[in-house]
Amino acid sequence: MTIRVLIVDDQMMVREGFSVLLNAMPDIEVVGEAVNGREAVARVAELAPDVVLMDIRMPELNGIEATREIVAGSSDARVLVLTTFDLDEYVYQALRAGASGFLLKDASARQLAEGVRVVASGEALLAPTVTRRLITEFSKLAQTPRAGAVSQIGELTERETEVLVLIAQGLSNAEIAAHLVVAESTIKTHVSRVLVKLGLRDRTQAAVFAYEARLVTPG
Repeated sequence: MTIRVLIVDDQMMVREGFSVLLNAMPDIEVVGEAVNGREAVARVAELAPDVVLMDIRMPELNGIEATREIVAGSSDARVLVLTTFDLDEYVYQALRAGASGFLLKDASARQLAEGVRVVASGEALLAPTVTRRLITEFSKLAQTPRAGAVSQIGELTERETEVLVLIAQGLSNAEIAAHLVVAESTIKTHVSRVLVKLGLRDRTQAAVFAYEARLVTPG
């Protein structure tokens, strides 16, 4: 299936550059562009893209607020945040708002295309090492546990809670399976159940939740 992409950036050269790179891929189609967050929300409703490449700093409605509105809406679109610096504090805020990952603007054509594919498949575009570094750094910004987090955690089994903690520590499914000495397919089932019970979209949101619920502490 062709992955439908919406590119959101207030710089025309960025939009055009990404469009050329992605349209060159046989399995990806850029279906539209937006110059700010407000237009992005409207275009998502109109075009129903699979993935939204979202710049953070934009006029009218920034990428964080636009991401929050898109995720809260009825769209199944997944947001991939574009940033200049991988330790930008706004990246963490975008992840809290519901973004499925982030990509540096200087990414290669291969990295850009692969990032779109990963997010479209329902996975989170954060390698284990990046997850660990990013979440540890920016979870410090969350001063209080997420509202209702304690009661939500109570809905998880002991093993599901253990899996959630390991996700937050940056382990992949294969690494979690090896750590717990079970089949990787079993871990995939646990991960799916954790996401459903907590009402989360992907592993990135699970990692953020675990830190904000204080199941895992920075450092």
